[in-house]
Amino acid sequence: MNALKDKLTISGNDLDMINTFLTREDNPLVKGITGLIESFGGVDAINEKARQARNPETLLQRLRDIDSPYVADLEWLMEQRDNRAFVTMDQYCQEVLGDDGDIKSVDHTNAVTLEVSALQFFPWLMAEARRCIEQRELMPGRIIRVRNMKEQSEDQGDILATALAMQIIGATYVESLDTRGTDGSNVHLGGPETITGYFTGIGQPNDYPIRWAKEFLEYYTQYGIRQVLNVNPGTILLGYLMHRMGVDIEFKISVFVGNDNPFFIMWTLMTARLFAREDGSTSLVGFNLSNSVNNDTIFMANEVRKSLGLEQQVRFEHHITETHKSIVRQPYNRRDELLEIAKKVPNISAKHEGGEPEVEATREHPSDILDYFMTKQDILDNNLMDQMQTNYLDKHEAVNLTAKALIRSGIGVIAARNLH
Repeated sequence: MNALKDKLTISGNDLDMINTFLTREDNPLVKGITGLIESFGGVDAINEKARQARNPETLLQRLRDIDSPYVADLEWLMEQRDNRAFVTMDQYCQEVLGDDGDIKSVDHTNAVTLEVSALQFFPWLMAEARRCIEQRELMPGRIIRVRNMKEQSEDQGDILATALAMQIIGATYVESLDTRGTDGSNVHLGGPETITGYFTGIGQPNDYPIRWAKEFLEYYTQYGIRQVLNVNPGTILLGYLMHRMGVDIEFKISVFVGNDNPFFIMWTLMTARLFAREDGSTSLVGFNLSNSVNNDTIFMANEVRKSLGLEQQVRFEHHITETHKSIVRQPYNRRDELLEIAKKVPNISAKHEGGEPEVEATREHPSDILDYFMTKQDILDNNLMDQMQTNYLDKHEAVNLTAKALIRSGIGVIAARNLH
């Protein structure tokens, strides 16, 4: 047995070959990314521009400069935060457990991050915040966006308002860049409706990885957007390389990548470890496992994550609910499994991409993964904006049902830190 294991040791010669290839002067792949970074002024200039761009005062002033209607919303949100209008975590736990319940029984060691997807429009966030105050609910601690980047950057400051709101409420968030195979570059896809039907996934064909990196650097330096969705092994590697070279990029791996077994997960995490910085940090901060994984897979994946020193850095983002249409068989609800695994595995987020299946089934327009690819104009033309906001609030309700179930099981939750 030991002899077999010993054969897996990576030799110094093999590592030397990889290092030689990576640092070779004429390496066309590395030259592509280093040249791109230099074209933006170099690592230090890139990070400094991003820091300035995401400064709250800068974001608010830019919104005022374009006379954005969202300024008043953001000022209201700041006022509610400062006045502590939202339920505190202790109050929420007490209300869940009842007057006789002991909130000290809730163990926050393996607290689960509450996550919702996808926040397509800034006004939905405001509707969610108002509901939280009225109904004494929790705002999620992690929010995913899948809206077209160019469209939101031209929509009354939606991209700026969201960037500021996330800092106000104390939540992490992820944007999804436009450079991906849904624009026709992936010949396997006939359109968004075929994404889930092909093993190639969304894809980043041919020269798209460098285009993706360029798009990231543009939004990073212009808006301070640091965390983005990653859908392809090539751009995942680029995310590692850029971070290793000093660019403070962070990314989460999409469910479309298909990490559905411990060996695939080990492959991904080993690469994160190999390209970590000298301080041990990695650009991989979130990791959507496939919808088909079970708790045994998550438990074994955590053994890999822990062994590689990534347990606190890399969050497992686990779908608890999914959109009602176009991605999984319904009913899909993994809440009971979450209650079991969260007692054993730390740093998990409970991702809610759909409402409760029984609620979704009653909606005139149930949530649909293909809605993420609709333009705002198409949504308005089809009178779907109110219904899609309802879909989002259904997901928010599912977040709070999960929070209550976890708390009753003695497991803490992570909500928007500045509000609760």
